[in-house]
Amino acid sequence: MSGSILVVATRNQGKMREYRQLLADWPVELISLDDAGVTGDVDETGDTFLANARLKASEYARLSNLPTISDDSGLEVHALGGDPGVYSARYGGDACQSDADRLALLLENMYGLPWEQRVARFRCVAAIAAPGGAIIGTVVGSVAGMIQFKPEGEHGFGYDPVFHLPSLGQTIAQVPLEIKNRVSHRADAARKARRVFQNLSHL
Repeated sequence: MSGSILVVATRNQGKMREYRQLLADWPVELISLDDAGVTGDVDETGDTFLANARLKASEYARLSNLPTISDDSGLEVHALGGDPGVYSARYGGDACQSDADRLALLLENMYGLPWEQRVARFRCVAAIAAPGGAIIGTVVGSVAGMIQFKPEGEHGFGYDPVFHLPSLGQTIAQVPLEIKNRVSHRADAARKARRVFQNLSHL
């Protein structure tokens, strides 16, 4: 695997920063879709995290002709029946144009819920594809927490400012990236993905 290039199927610089730290000790060069010269986007037409992760990994690996890791992740709030779930990045549709809009909608939809009913989890499903597009492994990572009544913290992105980690007594957005990358759903998935790579001599 030494000297290999691995495409991270994202154009999100926040996610790239996380992956570069998460996989810093991997003997691979991590590049984004833009770095790989991939101009097209793959629509997330799946109705599960797994379906979307597999779809994106396979298609972007085919387009780049490089091994690719893709994840689909999101926030699942128990009191909202698992929403926003697979639609976390598109929560609220066209009415929500930013992370701040989606976060505000989430808090509005949870208005009046007491602390004990604000249980949630971040879940991340990652898929790894060979250059031709064949899926060679999938992994699942998750982290449990609570949804705060108001945002706190300047780090992270998405729903991080309201996702309270009881073990740390803070939101994910309040802790430095190096701590987030020890406890997050993406960190959990990345650790498992590494084991997939270690079993693959052809990458």
